[in-house]
Amino acid sequence: MTMIWGGYSLGIGFLLLAVALWLWWRSGVLAEQSGLPDGRILYTDAGSAWMVNDESLYDPQLRLVGKPDYLVEEPDGGIIPVEIKSGKAPAEPWEGHLYQLAAYCWLVEREYGIRPSHGIIQYKDRAFAVDYTDELREDLLDLLTEMREDMFEVELERDHNDWGRCARCGVASACAQRLG
Repeated sequence: MTMIWGGYSLGIGFLLLAVALWLWWRSGVLAEQSGLPDGRILYTDAGSAWMVNDESLYDPQLRLVGKPDYLVEEPDGGIIPVEIKSGKAPAEPWEGHLYQLAAYCWLVEREYGIRPSHGIIQYKDRAFAVDYTDELREDLLDLLTEMREDMFEVELERDHNDWGRCARCGVASACAQRLG
């Protein structure tokens, strides 16, 4: 009788070990598919129940607020903003996505005192590492200045000819320049 229970215990032990190894392997696969760099997740706004975050990053001087999907602290102490996009990747990241990531890099620098070397835009099927260069930083500041100036304009011209973009726009129903 003792021999039978010993065999069951050994079998259950091997089963638990196999399940643990499979879970460990699966977590590695999922981590790789996530597009996140190696490191510790400092912040997430990706709808995760295990790490709820109601705080935004904020720069009062620029009046700029943002909530990146992830901030990852790399082993060397660098902080990398990661923006997750649900659609398939274009050949190059969309300009708006680049500026959104640049804004997150700016906010990380202000909030944490660490200038990111780059950020990541993770599309459904591909990731882009985008260097946070002085040129991108200046382009962001120029764009923010232009946007603030446009806030006081009564009539703004549509800046594209993309019917799909108009169809997805939140103000399309009130826009006299909409396509389609």
